[in-house]
Amino acid sequence: MRPRRAVMRAAAAYALALWALLAATLGDAHEAQPSATTSPGIAIAKPGSYSLPRLKRAGDGVVVDERGEHTTLHQLFAARLVVLSFIYTHCADPDGCPTASYTLSRLAKRVAQDAVLAPHTRLISVSFDPTRDTPAVLAQYAASFRNAPTVEWQFVSPPNEETLQPILKAYGQALQRDPDGGAYSHQLRVFLLDKDRLIRAIYSAGFLDADMLYADLKTLSLDQPQRAKPTAPSAITTEAGDDKTNYANDSYRTHSRALAARDGAARNLAPPLTAPPLGLPTLPTNAAPPRAEQIALGRQLFFDRRLSHNDTLACASCHVPEQGFTHQELATPVGLEGRTVRRNAPSLYNVAYQRRLFHDARESHLEQQVWSPLLAFNEMGNPAIGFVLDKLSDLDDYAARFRVAFGDEGLSMRTLGAALSAYERTLVSGNSAFDRWYFGRDKSALSEPAQHGFELFRGKAGCVQCHTLQENAALFTDQELHNTGLGYRRSMHSTEPSNVTVGPGLSLNVAPEVVRAASEPPQNDLGRYEITRDPADRWRYKTPSLRNVALTAPYMHDGSLPTLQTVVEFYNGGGVPNEGLDLRLKPLQLNAGEIDALVAFLQSLTGDNVDALTREALATPIGDRHH
Repeated sequence: MRPRRAVMRAAAAYALALWALLAATLGDAHEAQPSATTSPGIAIAKPGSYSLPRLKRAGDGVVVDERGEHTTLHQLFAARLVVLSFIYTHCADPDGCPTASYTLSRLAKRVAQDAVLAPHTRLISVSFDPTRDTPAVLAQYAASFRNAPTVEWQFVSPPNEETLQPILKAYGQALQRDPDGGAYSHQLRVFLLDKDRLIRAIYSAGFLDADMLYADLKTLSLDQPQRAKPTAPSAITTEAGDDKTNYANDSYRTHSRALAARDGAARNLAPPLTAPPLGLPTLPTNAAPPRAEQIALGRQLFFDRRLSHNDTLACASCHVPEQGFTHQELATPVGLEGRTVRRNAPSLYNVAYQRRLFHDARESHLEQQVWSPLLAFNEMGNPAIGFVLDKLSDLDDYAARFRVAFGDEGLSMRTLGAALSAYERTLVSGNSAFDRWYFGRDKSALSEPAQHGFELFRGKAGCVQCHTLQENAALFTDQELHNTGLGYRRSMHSTEPSNVTVGPGLSLNVAPEVVRAASEPPQNDLGRYEITRDPADRWRYKTPSLRNVALTAPYMHDGSLPTLQTVVEFYNGGGVPNEGLDLRLKPLQLNAGEIDALVAFLQSLTGDNVDALTREALATPIGDRHH
C-alpha cells in the first residue's frame, strides 16, 4: 500500500503546485496576452450579435459550501446568470480541472470589471469528490483562484455519494473512479445557465475560453430583458419562401417543431393515380396501386427508429416532414453514431415520378431503393438484409401487419420495400401558384416578379434546358445527370474547413488541425463515375425537380448552397470550369433584379398541400423500443 499512497501524495502535491502556478499567472498583464485556455482559431463573436439555444432545465441537488452550510444548487443560482463547472481538487491533469478553474478565474476578473454584468453573475464549482473535498479543502482550493476584485464564486460539494449521483445524472456528467480510488476519469464540462435555470451552452476542453464565456454571458444579459416568461422550447417556423435557412444567418429560424407542437391530422393517403394535382402528369405505374393497409404500414415504418441498427434513426430522421421531407439543419445529414453522410438528403416530394433515384442515379425502383440507406454503414447501419427482417419479425405486431397488407408472403425483402415505397408514393404535391397561372390560366395567381422570373427561366437564363416542362405538366427535371463543377471543386480544390457550426446561429472559426483531430477525414465524391467507372461521368449528378424547392434548402448534391439566391448566383457565374463541365453552363449576365425575379419564380412552385402532407405525417406515432 505504501507505493500507492506515495503516488497519491505525489499527485496531490503536483496538483497543489499546479494551482499555485496558475494562480501566479493571474496578474494584471493577462489581458494583453493570449489566453492559455484559448482554443486555436476560435473567433469571438460580438456580444448580442447572436443568440444561444435553450437546451434543457438545469438540475438541482443538495450541496455543502465552504462554510459547511447545506444549500441547493437552485438556491445558489438565485435568478442570476451562472457558469457552472464540475471539478475535484486533487486533479493533476493540466488540461482538466485546474484549467477549468483557471479559465473561470480569468472570466471572474473580466466580469468584475463590468459594472452591469457583475451583480447578475455567479460562478459555481461543484466537486464530485465529497469524501476528500471537505469545506476546508474547498476553501483552500478556492483561495488559489479567487482574485480581488472579483465576481461571486461559490465552491461546493454534495454531502455524500448518494446525493452526488442525481446531480451528475441531471447534467450528463460521466464519471469513473480509477481502481486505486485516487483519481477520476471524466469529461471536462462547463455549463452556462440563464436566470431562469435553463442551460444555454455547454463547453468542453476544446472550446473553453474566458473571452468566449464572457461574450456568451454578455449576450444572455442583453437577451434577458426582452424575453417573456420562460416556457418549454416550442416550435419556430418560417414562412414558405423565406431563404434565411442557414445557421450562419442571424435571423435563422428552424423549420423543426417541438414534440408538443406536432399538430398532426390524419387524411386519406391514396395516391392520386388517375387525377393528379394540377401541373403534374399521371403517376406512372406498372402494377396495381398500393392498398390502404400497405400505405399505413409503410408510413409506420418510415417513422420507426428501430429500423436502424441501434434504434436511433428512422427514415424520417433525414427526410423530416416539416423540413420539406429533406434535412434543412445540416448540409449533409448525420448517420448512425454520428457518421458522416457525404450527400444532401433529396426531398421526397413527388419521388414517385423519379425514373432514377439517388444523386448518382444508381437505383431505378423505389421499392429497391429503401435498402440502400437501411444497409449503409454511415446511414442506418444494419449489417444485413436478414438482420433487418429478423428484427422486425420480433417487434410488436409487424409480422401480423405484413400478413394483412401482403397476404401469405408476409414480411420479406420485397414487401418491406413495397410498404415503404407505398407511403412515399403518396407524397405528391402540385397545384402551385405557378400551376394555377400557367396550366390553369388564372392570370391573378402569379405575381409580376415571378412571371418575369419565368420568362428568364425559359429565355436568358436557360434553366429550362435541364429543368424541363411539357405542354400539360412539369416535373422541372430532365432526369439526366450533369456536371456543374461543384463536385470537381470539392474534390480538386478542397480546402480544410475552418468554420464549424456548433448551434443555431453560432459558428466558430476553428484551426484546421483541431477539425482534423475531432472529425472524420473528408470523403471524396466522384458522382456517377462511382457507379459506371466511366471517366466521362466524373462529378455528374442527377437534375433535381424544382417543385417545392423553396422548402428544401440547402441545395445541390452536397448541400453547399444554403439559399435560392446563392443557387441562382452560382449558375449566373457559369458553374466551376473543368474538363467535364456541362456545355450548357455559361455565365448568364443576370443583374440583381433578374436574380430576384428568378428566385420569386422558384418560390411560386410550392404545392398547395404541403402543410396537409406535413400534418398527416406528424399524426404518425413515432416508433421506439417501447412502442
